[in-house]
Amino acid sequence: MKIYHNPRCSKSRQALQLLRDNQVEPEIIEYLKDTPTTEELKEVLGMLGMKAEDLLRKGEADFKENFKGKSLSEEEWIAAMVEYPKLIERPIVIKNKKAVVGRPPENVLSLID
Repeated sequence: MKIYHNPRCSKSRQALQLLRDNQVEPEIIEYLKDTPTTEELKEVLGMLGMKAEDLLRKGEADFKENFKGKSLSEEEWIAAMVEYPKLIERPIVIKNKKAVVGRPPENVLSLID
């Protein structure tokens, strides 16, 4: 299992703790330090069954300053998330070829057998 994690985010910390409480120690990817590539984001979006725009944190300053009111293509939104990783909703937990956004954190429990 993998978690795209931001240790400063309470929801991300809660999701990680839920995994650990269920004896799961995931690979932790601190995506603000180790930003996913375009290909990795495309793969994650496919596993989530989401469009890039639906994975954006629209309350972030980076969004408001650079993208608010803009209509971008899927490729352009993915490029924006690579350039501004704070825009990526968190946490994202992946197991095999299935992924969930941990909002609420309890969503991650659906990946535990």
